Amino acid sequence: MTVLLVVLAVVVAILAAVAAASIRILREYERAVVFRLGRLLGEKGPGLILLIPMVDRMVRVDLRTIVLDIPSQDLITRDNVPAKVNAVTYFRVIDASSSVVAVQHYLAATSQIAQTTLRSVLGKADLDILLAERERLNEALQQIIDEQTDPWGVKVTAVEIKHVEIPAGMQRAMARQAEAERERRAKVIHAEGEFQASERLRDAADVISANPVALQLRYLQTLTEVGDNQNSTIVFPLPIDLIRPFFEAPGAASAATTAEPPAPRDERDAVAALDSDGRQAVEDSHAREHQLPPAAHHARGTEPSSMPTSSEAEGDVG
Repeated sequence: MTVLLVVLAVVVAILAAVAAASIRILREYERAVVFRLGRLLGEKGPGLILLIPMVDRMVRVDLRTIVLDIPSQDLITRDNVPAKVNAVTYFRVIDASSSVVAVQHYLAATSQIAQTTLRSVLGKADLDILLAERERLNEALQQIIDEQTDPWGVKVTAVEIKHVEIPAGMQRAMARQAEAERERRAKVIHAEGEFQASERLRDAADVISANPVALQLRYLQTLTEVGDNQNSTIVFPLPIDLIRPFFEAPGAASAATTAEPPAPRDERDAVAALDSDGRQAVEDSHAREHQLPPAAHHARGTEPSSMPTSSEAEGDVG
């Protein structure tokens, strides 16, 4: 009886071991790749799976999306700027059999192909493109990596560039460039504002010049705005008509001043005429003096010459 119980216990233990070796339970996100005597039978699961002990071998494959962190890669951009770039890759297994049969370790293989593709793709781009057009680079990386991992039954869903590290000197140069660009935009916007304001002021001046009353109304409105503020400024209204003559008088004086220059020419002509008249009067006086008789000379206080004339001298000689 004792021997029978021992044999029965041994048989039960063997059956339990066989059942444990032949029964597998897979979760919803898992698949089993079964090999029987080394030959591929296919995928099984999820749920309960029965295997032949010592004949079948099962490889469990996870179908969930895997997040793979790509380490920082040292690269040189197309414009010869050194940089360090890291990224993250999202992929999942869509064909469990290919992920086991076509590649030894699909996780390590995907990591290596992602690193090499990251260096090769970003090395062909300029630094400005690397910083400003990440979406286009992400799409290019995703397409290239997915094409290379497709035979392995791995689907790459997304690749994102995380961080771009550049030298400190290049960062300072980029900061100066951005500051200069901001200043340029500010000056352009300010100039456009001044231009638009000048156009509006010109339109307002045209409207006000058409009706002088509008200028007075604007003047009263300005006084109202100044009076609303609580300040110590005192404003005395002064009609423009009162001060207009003061502005017009300098204009008339300047016009008169500009008309005076021909006068000196007239004066020179008058002086020349007076000089000619004076010379004529002197010549006439000299002529009259030669024609006056001797009595006229006495009347003028002059004595006739005591020298004998030519006729008297001839008489004496005779």
